[in-house]
Amino acid sequence: MNKLLAALIATLFATAAFAQTAPATETVVKAQASAQKDVNKAAASEAKVDAKADANVAKAEMKADEKKADAHHKANKTKAKAHDKVVNADAEDKLKAEAKADKTDAKADAKATKTAVKANAKVAKEKVEANADKALAATKTEEAKAKADAEVKAAAAK
Repeated sequence: MNKLLAALIATLFATAAFAQTAPATETVVKAQASAQKDVNKAAASEAKVDAKADANVAKAEMKADEKKADAHHKANKTKAKAHDKVVNADAEDKLKAEAKADKTDAKADAKATKTAVKANAKVAKEKVEANADKALAATKTEEAKAKADAEVKAAAAK
């Protein structure tokens, strides 16, 4: 929204300054109005793309947090079951059960970490895509501004 407002204000000053330096003919006024309309449309489109990209990143972060929490919960559940088996084991088998529980703990932790890494990678990918979308939208806005300035200059030259 700030970018949109800044673009509108900048184009307002630019058109006002230009209007003061050259006599405003009907063709120039029409060209300025048309140019302003195009720039406003491009700025609005850029703001929309920015908002959508930010929403996608937020959604990806939320999903990643859920996946990490689920993986951590599953790991804790698996560890608890393994330790229950140790508690219920006979005195003779206790050492063997403890070793098996340690192995299960390590597997559960590894699986949870693996899930967390994958979730973080998806978030990072989404952030890269969002930044690319924002950059493209900003480029389109700049292109619209340049085109609009050129149209106004061409109309003033007539």
